[in-house]
Amino acid sequence: MSTPPLSYALAAAARGWPVIPIAPGDKAPPRGFTDWEARATHDPDRIRAWWQRAPYNVGIATGPAGLIVVDLDLPKPGQRPPPEWDLPGVCDGSDAFSLLCQRANAPVEWETLQVRTRRGGLHLYYTAPPGARLPSTNGSLGWLIDTRAWGGYVVAPGSTVNLPDGAGRYTVQHATAPAPLPPSLFKLLTPAPLPAKRPVHVPIADNRHSAYLRAALNRELAHLAAAQPGQRNRALFGAAAALGELIAGGALPEQPVKELLEQGGGDLGLSRAEVVRTVNSGLRHGARRPRHLATA
Repeated sequence: MSTPPLSYALAAAARGWPVIPIAPGDKAPPRGFTDWEARATHDPDRIRAWWQRAPYNVGIATGPAGLIVVDLDLPKPGQRPPPEWDLPGVCDGSDAFSLLCQRANAPVEWETLQVRTRRGGLHLYYTAPPGARLPSTNGSLGWLIDTRAWGGYVVAPGSTVNLPDGAGRYTVQHATAPAPLPPSLFKLLTPAPLPAKRPVHVPIADNRHSAYLRAALNRELAHLAAAQPGQRNRALFGAAAALGELIAGGALPEQPVKELLEQGGGDLGLSRAEVVRTVNSGLRHGARRPRHLATA
């Protein structure tokens, strides 16, 4: 007899939505399940084989499924909106989304597949325009608003999550076919073009550390360029953090290294906003542990 998550996985696959296993009680794939976007499948035999190993939760790879899922969250205890969203009537992600659409002079399209999340938030499922390859976003649209498209996945109905920040089950709230992504929302989600590439020179002092620093820089950029779908944001953060240690220690200049990292993130298909946010976050993280090279 099929477990409920397996039934949901097979139902999603039957709609042409590739799925991946999610660790039981969690929101992330099981350890060792890498390159998940490429491995997502709607082959029922492979799905059954996966779910015979463990009572996995279900993830839907939104990009390959041709979906854009708007994730509207609830605030955590004590969490307050930033100033531009701290307005009467804006209490959660759904309120912020309504205000976002109002500001864009666009009606909110609620008549679509809706899934209630484990903490009481809401997933709105839309179909992506033909040929569109929109990236996922994390908070760039507004307070408590994320989207899952290429490079992202959503935890599907039938999954149960038990994490310290909240436990519960993902359930279908409004069972209907996903509506087409409204053109106004498509415009909001279309990333701004990245600046034109230009040669970037990183000045490195000609001393006994110069070969080491060039190798470190090239190594991090090579790791970033080789990052697989689903791991690219993490790879960008890791490269920025590693180089941030050298920048904080005075061994590398910040601005040209930052430009190289931003170009590398853009080459991977990450949105401009996500690239800038991730690079800055990684550099700050690395600056906490400055790496000083001996001068003697």
